[in-house]
Amino acid sequence: MPKEERKRRASFVCQHCGKESPKWLGHCPQCQEWNSFVETVIEAHSSVSWVPNTGSKPLTLAEISLESSPRLALPFNEFNTLLGGGLVPGTLVLIGGDPGVGKSTLLLQVTTALWGSQKKVLYISGEESAHQLKLRADRLGIRSPEADSLRFLSETRMEDILHHLENISPSLVIVDSIQTVYAGELSAAPGSVAQIKECTLQLLKWAKSSGVPILISGHVTKDGSLAGPRVLEHIVDVVLYLEGEPFSSYRILRSVKNRYGSTNEVAVFEMKETGLAEVENPSLAFLSGRKENSTGSVVACSMEGTRPLLAEIQALTHPTAFGLPRRTANGIDLNRLYVIAAVLSKRTGLPLSQQDIIISVAGGLRLMEPAVDLGVGLAIASSFHNASVDPRLVAMGEIGLGGEIRSVPQLSRRVAEAVKLGFDCCMVPASSREDIQVPQGARLVRVSQLRDAIKQALRN
Repeated sequence: MPKEERKRRASFVCQHCGKESPKWLGHCPQCQEWNSFVETVIEAHSSVSWVPNTGSKPLTLAEISLESSPRLALPFNEFNTLLGGGLVPGTLVLIGGDPGVGKSTLLLQVTTALWGSQKKVLYISGEESAHQLKLRADRLGIRSPEADSLRFLSETRMEDILHHLENISPSLVIVDSIQTVYAGELSAAPGSVAQIKECTLQLLKWAKSSGVPILISGHVTKDGSLAGPRVLEHIVDVVLYLEGEPFSSYRILRSVKNRYGSTNEVAVFEMKETGLAEVENPSLAFLSGRKENSTGSVVACSMEGTRPLLAEIQALTHPTAFGLPRRTANGIDLNRLYVIAAVLSKRTGLPLSQQDIIISVAGGLRLMEPAVDLGVGLAIASSFHNASVDPRLVAMGEIGLGGEIRSVPQLSRRVAEAVKLGFDCCMVPASSREDIQVPQGARLVRVSQLRDAIKQALRN
């Protein structure tokens, strides 16, 4: 057998999580995906003698210098807060999201971070040509004041990209997207798990050695032909997800992993003709257009990181036309809706077994915190009884299986945000031990059971 053939072996790799298997499997035992294994030829590295690297050596804590390395500030204040104050030198940031959500638009707007300085930005695009990037920049109103401050490169081969990085020596690098980049030394197709891992590791090594931050984008497809960004979460330093409904103008940038800051922060943007614009007051934006005295409408408060966010929860109940009632949730977890509907039927006596229930969070926002349970329950009861809830009321509390209202953290910040936006009544759990400072003109309604909360919230 030739020597080259002995160095190659075929293996089946899951395109979602990267698990390898010597044979094809219809169901991945690691990520539980179906039909995700693809045959991949893996190159075996030849055995070479290890040569000591004289450029690095072990250091003690006393030998490590803590010289100040200022973070790179981006043109979005919310983005800087999300990153913990800006980009750390040498960090590798992954921005993931569905195709068309606005990742390329956000990254192109980030290139304005170094305008007015002598530093350079290199934008590497494997999806668009230089002419297409120029059209996008003109549409967004991006004009580089310095001739050499912003450079575009349409390249997909990793070896050529690293060569340009060494020659240009930029201060910020953007790669859009990682699924299009490939390493010539691997025989796997671009976008496969092997290619994505290898290219990301090479970019990580260059970023750490040069101290230059790199932002890469990764999209998720439905057919599984391209590996999603979850494969890279253990490699990169920061993982951000850009979320948004297809027909909504609002986009939420959520931190999933951050080695240099909090992982509970979010940034809210609005998609306009000139690109993404920051939303300074997200609660006010999500509540705009709300109709008062409408049945099935309740305002709930959710904590997104350290920021309280008010959102309108809308519910609609209707007698089912089929034997099995429908449950539809848009903006909250469907399984959570099942639990709340069961508690309403069992603990409060609402006959929901023959009612279709539709829940929607206005503005395309996704609320995952249990503190919005009380708002969902009140919205369902309001729609069923056809009675409106006080439009100045904000509900916050978790619903237990026994119908009890459980306490939620940071009640003081939630109440302060509600009063700031003009709400003068806050329904909170009675079991909360937090000393809440209520501003003048506002009042708290403490409830311990879901049945009592419905009686006090609904108008007679």
